[in-house]
Amino acid sequence: MSIIITYGIIFVILLLLELAYFKVADKYNIIDKSNERSSHSTIVLRGGGIIYALSTLVWVGLQGAHGDWCVVLDYWPFLLGLLLVAGISFVDDIVSLPDSIRLVVQFVSYGMMFWNLGVFDLFGKYGWMIGLGTTILALIVVVGATNVINFMDGVNGITAAYSLSVLVPLFILNNSMPIPFVLNSLIGVVILGVLVFCLFNFRPKGKAKCFAGDVGSIGIAYIMLFMIGSLILVTGDLTYLILLLVYGIDGCLTICHRILLHENLGEAHRKHAYQLMANELKIGHVKVSSFYALLQLVISLGFIYLCPNTEIAHWSYLASTIIILTLAYILFMKKYYHLHEEYLASLKNKHNDSN
Repeated sequence: MSIIITYGIIFVILLLLELAYFKVADKYNIIDKSNERSSHSTIVLRGGGIIYALSTLVWVGLQGAHGDWCVVLDYWPFLLGLLLVAGISFVDDIVSLPDSIRLVVQFVSYGMMFWNLGVFDLFGKYGWMIGLGTTILALIVVVGATNVINFMDGVNGITAAYSLSVLVPLFILNNSMPIPFVLNSLIGVVILGVLVFCLFNFRPKGKAKCFAGDVGSIGIAYIMLFMIGSLILVTGDLTYLILLLVYGIDGCLTICHRILLHENLGEAHRKHAYQLMANELKIGHVKVSSFYALLQLVISLGFIYLCPNTEIAHWSYLASTIIILTLAYILFMKKYYHLHEEYLASLKNKHNDSN
């Protein structure tokens, strides 16, 4: 059977799984209601991003159909960690859980990922002190990155489109290396899962059939961080973090902005640059999502095809891109943030009038 037919069958299977989930979500009233953070005002099915985790299970079935169970065994800590973090996120989508429970599960799940990646080998190579310190720091970074990706999921299509802008360069890099850092089929099947989700979410405001939910945004974050982690460990090149740079700049600088405003970081908000674009500037959701995805894709492809494959060139490209994006973010906020302040003032006035 040709690879095109195989992937076509997998796409149909994933589509049927997504449609089956919609029936479950509709029956059990798994919906997303708007709040202060939301850029939507209608009720939409929640948790459609469960297809990302399900796509990895379909990949397991694909390997099993080819008799490659030994390959599945090589990935079992990653798969178990993904099911664990996606499972607790799905429960949180239905019944809000304490932050402490979610964070503990996330740390455990990433511990499983690190086991799969061989991070714990650092203990034997460099000793307990360096190994433990490096592992703890890495855990904090990936859990933080996961939650930044989760926070960035606020308009139709942004998570799916941005995920494609990360997964496609990973697929290109994987095929260009003498020894792939993950199986091509795993990246390919996950991409198909993202495309299925796009059918129902990459739509104008008010037209989405479903939202990803935490199960989707955190699930795809776990998958992407596993693949990027594999790439970094194979190459020894930290600059491949550039594959997540656009989200990283917006997410981290927004957190810094909220700290300067003395806000509670645990409260819902609409201060991300993409939220100002969609809400205050009234730019369509599809346009905002496409802008973020295309910006990341251009940066990543430039890094792959235009940047010389040397350490100094990679770090120079990363540093210069960080500076440019940071300046662009600051200038954007200086020009348009007053619109959000006016929005907050109007909410306060409405609240005072109602009292």
